[in-house]
Amino acid sequence: MFPTMEGQMHLHRVTEKLDVDDADLSASKFSNANLSRTTYNQIEFSGARFNDTNMTEWQVTDVNLSGATIRNANLSGVEIADCRMAGATIDGVAVEDLFEAYRRMKGKEV
Repeated sequence: MFPTMEGQMHLHRVTEKLDVDDADLSASKFSNANLSRTTYNQIEFSGARFNDTNMTEWQVTDVNLSGATIRNANLSGVEIADCRMAGATIDGVAVEDLFEAYRRMKGKEV
């Protein structure tokens, strides 16, 4: 059992696996950190910011992205499946309208 730590804690050059459970890390900052192959379960990321971040081969399942904004992103090869798209836009165009136009163009349901 580890002691409870409150207040600020600074970790520099940590090279071991870190297991964090039932922790409040709100307002934390991670810079120049390698978090590849990490797993996040039941995490609250509301208001979080990801800048200049490599998320190659990233998987997102069962998440609430309502109100999220994605800008200046490379979405090459991204697959979006089984998602509610009501109100979603791409470059200001409603995704539902894009699907409707596609269906009309193809003359069948997608």
